[in-house]
Amino acid sequence: MYSQRVLESRATGPAVGELNISGNRNMGRMQTELHTGIDLAVELLRQDNLPTLLKVASRQLENTFGLTRCWSLELDLSGRTLHCAALGEQGEFDCGDFSHPFAHLLQQGKPRELSRAASYRLDHPGFQALVDASNRPRSFWLEPIKGEDGRTLGILVLCNEEPEWDGITAQPLYRGLLTLLSHQWVSQLKTSDQVWQRRMLKRSLDHLHDAEAVRQRCEELATTLVGNSKGMTDLRAQIVRAAGSQLSVLVQGETGCGKDLVAQGIHRFSDRAEGPLVVVNCAAIPDSLLESELFGHTKGAFSGADRAKEGLLAQADGGTLFLDEIGDMPMALQSKLLRVLESRRFRPLGAQQEQHSDFRLVAATHQPLSDCIEEGRFRRDLFYRLSQFPLRVKPLRERPEDLEPLCRHFIREYTAREGAGPLGISSHALGMLAAYNFPGNARELRNIVEFACLQTPVGDDIQPEVLRLDDLFPSQETCVASDFQGTAVPGMPLADEVDDLRAAAQAFEAAIIRERLRQYGGNRAQAAESLGLPKRTLAHKCLKYQVTEA
Repeated sequence: MYSQRVLESRATGPAVGELNISGNRNMGRMQTELHTGIDLAVELLRQDNLPTLLKVASRQLENTFGLTRCWSLELDLSGRTLHCAALGEQGEFDCGDFSHPFAHLLQQGKPRELSRAASYRLDHPGFQALVDASNRPRSFWLEPIKGEDGRTLGILVLCNEEPEWDGITAQPLYRGLLTLLSHQWVSQLKTSDQVWQRRMLKRSLDHLHDAEAVRQRCEELATTLVGNSKGMTDLRAQIVRAAGSQLSVLVQGETGCGKDLVAQGIHRFSDRAEGPLVVVNCAAIPDSLLESELFGHTKGAFSGADRAKEGLLAQADGGTLFLDEIGDMPMALQSKLLRVLESRRFRPLGAQQEQHSDFRLVAATHQPLSDCIEEGRFRRDLFYRLSQFPLRVKPLRERPEDLEPLCRHFIREYTAREGAGPLGISSHALGMLAAYNFPGNARELRNIVEFACLQTPVGDDIQPEVLRLDDLFPSQETCVASDFQGTAVPGMPLADEVDDLRAAAQAFEAAIIRERLRQYGGNRAQAAESLGLPKRTLAHKCLKYQVTEA
């Protein structure tokens, strides 16, 4: 029995030894794979953005499993477009067409093998570009990558000449790398979302800050460019925007509408506000002297030049040059100005060397420059150079809602300057002014209001009789008998026919109310609103003046 056991032990001894050797080999391979997996995992964990993560993962899969190529395709938020950064412009794959192999993969959510023969039959240009970039391998393995919530993140495209994919995809190392890649992919997307949210928050805060700055500057402008109409509100906002740029500004508008105030506002809110604002009235300087005023001259440059003079272009260095009434500039000087605007360099009369001036240009004119160009009085190329940022100031007749705030503004200025003045202006006087079209715009209104201030007792309101529109503008004598739209009010006498001013003023008010009620079909609420009166006040006046017509 003993000998039999010895023989049996001898017979089984080598087999046990072989198992030990085989186990050691398996253990060594497992340890090698473990160390390899740890190294690969550490490298993936070190990547701090999604593009480099996908690039490193693709390289790891190629090197670890002997692939000819590996592509990482990222799915966008629409769920229809895959993007491969490594393919550049050819790396966009629109999967809206369900015959596309990627579309099928995204729909099924399961990996699949694709042979070279099958890929030849796919006529999608984008997919064929990927096949060409992969050197047309014999086999492809398409692997969707999903997050823990089941959301598809993208696709891995594995390329190889040997279609033995089970030997690769079944390895624990392969599955472990894909799991880690998915986890890091989601993590990078969350980080990107947070960065994007912080960026959007900063952009929103910057936008709010900019909007608040624009609002504050518009409020400051409203103290000089007075008016609540949409035209004036838009103009003030445009002035603030123009001030934030270095573009040349062309301000167009009728005489007296405040083009000089626009130029002052642009300079005031620009980054050149600390520099000079040099104003040149091209219409007020004789043509023979305008060039010398702009460019300056040296001593002896012409007869009477007994000393050198610095030109206005040089004086505007670091600030703003305002060329008012530029439509009156001579054609010969326009060409020279065009060159200055292109190079900011000029040569004083009689000088040998050019000078440089860093100025910002604002030009203004009351003339329609398009007509001047057609008539050959203004250079077209200069017009384009001036109007990089065009602004138009609407005439007063196009913004009647600004009439009252302008009147009150001029009254306050008069009172501050003279030390005393009227308290305000009556609705009757405003109604009379509203009937006038003001060809001289705000400047003309200022003159009328200041004349009326002088005729009004301190502390009283300006009344219609002190406006004296019939004396100042004889051609407009019927305007005192006009309604707010400029049409004649029936039953009102001309100014020279009035012998009882109080009765005439009451008759005028009654006629306006009667006409406005007729206009609104007897609706007292609408008529009162259009006249700026409370409904109860209008009812009282109708009773007082016995206005019954609708």
